[in-house]
Formats: sequence, C-alpha cells, structure tokens
Amino acid sequence: MSTQWGLITRPQAIAAGMSAQQIDRLVNSGRWTAVRRGVYAETRYVDTLTSHAEQRMLADRAASLRMRHPHVMSHHSAAYALRLPVLREPDPTSHLTRPGIVGTHRRDGIAQHLAPYPPEQVCIVGGMSMLGLARTALDIVREHGYLAGLVAVDSAMRLGVTRRDLLEVARQMYCWPHSTVIRDVIASATPHTDSIGETLLRDSVESLGFGTPEVQFGLTADGRTVWCDVRLGRQIYEFDGKVKILAPVDGGYADRPATDVLWAEKGRQDFIAGFKLGVCRVTWGDVWGPGANLGRSRMLREYLATCERYGTDIADLAAYRPRGPRPRPQLRPPTYRIMGWERWAA
Repeated sequence: MSTQWGLITRPQAIAAGMSAQQIDRLVNSGRWTAVRRGVYAETRYVDTLTSHAEQRMLADRAASLRMRHPHVMSHHSAAYALRLPVLREPDPTSHLTRPGIVGTHRRDGIAQHLAPYPPEQVCIVGGMSMLGLARTALDIVREHGYLAGLVAVDSAMRLGVTRRDLLEVARQMYCWPHSTVIRDVIASATPHTDSIGETLLRDSVESLGFGTPEVQFGLTADGRTVWCDVRLGRQIYEFDGKVKILAPVDGGYADRPATDVLWAEKGRQDFIAGFKLGVCRVTWGDVWGPGANLGRSRMLREYLATCERYGTDIADLAAYRPRGPRPRPQLRPPTYRIMGWERWAA
C-alpha cells in the first residue's frame, strides 16, 4: 500500500494472505474505504486527504490500478500530479490515455482516450507514467474548451513550458478535434499571469471589447515599485484572492496578520491611484461562475468612468515605468499528503 499511494486492490490483498471475508469485514467496519470497486485504502488515511486535488489523485490512482491494459495518466488526472493549476472539471473524471481503442470511452467515472503520443511526451511522477505539461495542457484545451484551456496553458508556461514546446505538441494534433481552439489558446497565452484568477481576470477584461489588456503593468516612484495585475487604458484591475490574507496553516500564504496585509494593500492602492489611474478590485466570483456577467458589467462601468475622468492615454506615465523586467514571484507548489509522495518528489 505504501508504494501505491496508500491503495491496495482486492486481488493484491488476497495474494498477500487475506481472505475475502477479512477484506469485507474491514470495509464493513469502516476501517477500510473502497476508493473504487475492488480498490481500498485505510479510512483514517483517506480522511486526511481534504483538498480536491488530493482526493482526485487518489481516485485516479485507484482507477489506474483497476486498468489491465498499458496506459498513461492524462488530462486533469495528469495535471494534479504535475502540480499544474487548472480549473476543476464540472464532472470529475479519471483520465487514462492508451492505444488500441477508438475514440473516447467513458464508464463509471473513467475516460479512456485514444490519442497517440510519442515517448518523449511521457514522464514519471509519483511512480506513475503520465503525459507531460505541454501535452496535458493542450489535452485540457481539447476536452474543456477555450477558457479552461487558457488557464491550463498559462499555468504550464509559468512552470517553464515555452510557446515553441506548445506549438510542437500542437503540430501533432493538427487534424484532431478542436485543434483550432488549441491554436487560439496558444496565441493568447502568456507566462506573466501569476494565478488562475489572474488568467480569468485578463480574459474578462479583454472581453470588454476595448483591446488587449497589458498584464503586470509596473510603476516606480519614491523608491517604491509595484506591479499591477491587468491594465486597460488608465484602468487597473487587481485580482484579490482570500489566500492573500490567510495563514499557511489555513491554506494561504500570508506571512503576517491579516490586518497588516490589508493595511499594506491600502497603501499600495493609494500609490497606484496617485498616478490618476482607476483601480477596480476583482474577486473569484467576479470572473467565474454565476456572478461572472455581473462582474464584467462592473468592470465595464468602472472602465468607462475612468475613461471619462482621465482618458485612456498613458504617455505621461513613461517616466515612472520600471526599467528592468519584473522579478518573477516564487511559485508555491501545493503540498500533497499522498502516502509516499515526499519520497517520490525528492
């Protein structure tokens, strides 16, 4: 079990000397949990896996253990193990890619995909074979469309995938379904957004119809430099995630009390507004889900108000632009509590 992410199949347990009755008693008593039919884990261990990614990874590994044919993990099932930030699937599915089948077969929460792949697209993560970052991101484009795909490709580029890497993988997909969406996503993607929320924000601002916004717009003065998430004309859009004010123990990355974080953010906004720029604060509910249309309406309203007040030209800000590139923020890969994960990661 320790070599299989805490999982064991029924045949493996019987081969190790357990009887079918012993296995059933462990499940019926609640000491073991059936992650999938015929695949078990200790309930105490399963209960420690509280994040969506950890729960999906365990389900995906269980699906893989049930598969008798050679395969690799792909799509979202590869993304979580690769620590690729992606939007959640509406209907969470275990994705396996293998040769020898026609089309995509879906059954019992498992999608088996026919999609050829060269050996160089395969990597080993956590003891499992899976498709790499570029291929996984583009598979998500084909599976879930433009916006989910843009999030995946932006995330892959932040992790070091180049546009050339993406184009090389896309070249092998030129006649596959949804290949035109892949080309659109690659053309629009950027490595300069820092999170899923910023990618969604950039797409929402671009959808306002006033041109392509600039990401990571820098300003420097009085010994201070700030980088704004998105700029359109003289309107700044800032994405606010709750993780900014939560301590690491609560799933955030604040290194000081929330009041200090908020006070520093107020000073930062005052600094930006001092350049005669409008500042629009945007949260997750403004760019994703049922509130996205209302959020877009507010973004448009604030943009038009800023245009009326200050215009759109930023030529006067040229003297305040940073001369060097923006320092890349340190990426914070998720910490997984999958059994044995740290050993594999090392």
